[in-house]
Amino acid sequence: QNYLDNFWPDLKAAHELFDSIVQARRERESESHENHGKEYPEHLPVEVLEAGIKSGRYLQGTLNVNKHRAQLEAFVRLQGFGSKDTG
Repeated sequence: QNYLDNFWPDLKAAHELFDSIVQARRERESESHENHGKEYPEHLPVEVLEAGIKSGRYLQGTLNVNKHRAQLEAFVRLQGFGSKDTG
C-alpha cells in the first residue's frame, strides 16, 4: 500500500487491484478461521469416516496425481491391496 501511495498515487488500476487482493485475502483468512485453520471444509466428520472404514462401507487409499498432467492423470492406491489392484 505504501509503495503504491508513494510511487504510483495516480495509477488507479493498481490501487483497485491491490484493494481486491487485500479483500480476497481477508475473505480467505475469515473462511480459514471458520474452518478452524483447514483450507477445505470436511465433507464428513472424522468419526463417521473411521466407522465407515471399519465397517467396509468406505475404502482408505492414497491419491497419486501425475505432476506433469495433473488434469488428466491420477489414480488411487487402496491400502491393503497389491499394486495391481488400483483403480
